[in-house]
Amino acid sequence: MSASPCAAFLDLPWSLLDSGPAAGVENMSTDLALLAHTRSTGRAVLRIYAWSRPTLSLGRNERARGSIHAPALRAEGIEVVRRPTGGRALLHDHEITYSIAAPVGTMTLRESYVAINALLLDALARLGVAATAIARDPAERRALRPDGAACFAEPGEGEIVVGGAKLVGSAQWREEGALLQHGSILLGDDQPRIARLRPPGTPEHPIAPAATLTGALGRPVTYAEVRDALVAALTDAIGAVPSPLDPTSLRPSLARLLISTADPNWTWRR
Repeated sequence: MSASPCAAFLDLPWSLLDSGPAAGVENMSTDLALLAHTRSTGRAVLRIYAWSRPTLSLGRNERARGSIHAPALRAEGIEVVRRPTGGRALLHDHEITYSIAAPVGTMTLRESYVAINALLLDALARLGVAATAIARDPAERRALRPDGAACFAEPGEGEIVVGGAKLVGSAQWREEGALLQHGSILLGDDQPRIARLRPPGTPEHPIAPAATLTGALGRPVTYAEVRDALVAALTDAIGAVPSPLDPTSLRPSLARLLISTADPNWTWRR
């Protein structure tokens, strides 16, 4: 009997990259470089990182023009970057971010989400967080519009919640046989600040309070705690310690990607 697509996903050779904090353009370029890396090597990579300053990320197809007010970004001291993945606006500040780049194999989009969610839920359980993934009745399933409210305003199907409030916001992009999924694990709820970045007179979309690790555990949570929980969950799932990825191996593609990701014509393309 052949292995299931999810089992085959965990049977891949895995690497680990702990990037720490970086600017938004560098973070998105590194994730894209990992997509190229996994395509050329056949290795899956778990990356863990943070943000060196508050950064608004826009989904690949999200409208920026007329939706985000550049003077407000400057006044708030917030960078802006466009993600290679879909979804809606996210403010990255008090969070830990993960990304996974891997060959697609025979996995459907749903199967890959389930496999990655299993790792995330295991890591959260190790921290003491009782989180679940939303499962809706098929009759209630609907896609979330890319130009709607901010990412954490409403949990979508399959997303990870605590007490009904969204804790992890994830998005995935597939290209030429490889996938990139990245997501924010909130330490604190900065998402209401997005409302201050809209042009004057923009109708407000209510943003329900998001779940946070600090709120769920009743104490501050460190980057190292979350990183170690994610690495432990992956190590148990694959039955081996993932090998460290030398970040210099990404340099050939990273230099080009930094230029394209920083291009205002990409960020403000629509």
